[in-house]
Amino acid sequence: MSLRWKVQKAGLPFVFSNFAMTADGKIAFASREFIPFGGRRDREHMLELRAQADAVMAGARTVNSPGITLGPGGEKYRRLRRQRGLREYPLRIIVSGACSVEPCAEVFRHSFSPVIILTTRRAPEKNLRRLRGIAEVFVCGGREIHFTRALRWLREKWNVERMLCEGGGELHGALVRAGLVDELHVTICPKIFGGRQAPTVADGIGAARLAGASAFKLKSLRRIGDELFVVFGRPIFH
Repeated sequence: MSLRWKVQKAGLPFVFSNFAMTADGKIAFASREFIPFGGRRDREHMLELRAQADAVMAGARTVNSPGITLGPGGEKYRRLRRQRGLREYPLRIIVSGACSVEPCAEVFRHSFSPVIILTTRRAPEKNLRRLRGIAEVFVCGGREIHFTRALRWLREKWNVERMLCEGGGELHGALVRAGLVDELHVTICPKIFGGRQAPTVADGIGAARLAGASAFKLKSLRRIGDELFVVFGRPIFH
């Protein structure tokens, strides 16, 4: 680990992410509608990772999809959390630069843990007002989320030491570009979605050349059935 990385990550949570991905690198259809496509083991893996996290983070588009609660799963996973000394339920963090989360989203219908919304000063006041009654809203940036500031605030105020990001692609891409992702879990599924506009694990502003790419190292690889479970470690700085 380089000195630069140590300085950058000092006082910030460990950030790990998890995605199911098709063989052609897509995490959803071009419509960006969230439809789970991984197998049973992929679903279990997601809940096992949530059971290691103080907080689970997702973008507004993900959370606005039906059935998304960002909860820990059944008693088995809540017991794992208790055994690890964690709260029984993780904090739930939603990222939306315009604070465009739907107040009627499923995540707000379950009060088992606080919901925190990270947003920016470009969010319309009406959006802020309608969400402040059901979540804690933290403004951390002008046009874009200042993720380093946001993560430091989560560590200091909410004692978040390990945070799991579950997408979407633009949110995760921003975290990668900011150098904040320590570990990436990818389930590669034997499907091809295609589509020029279909999202990937790192959407948004991409690298213009190889020198600007975010480098990771392979930590583990296993095959279960027809799916590959891959773990990449923290970026390597030269």
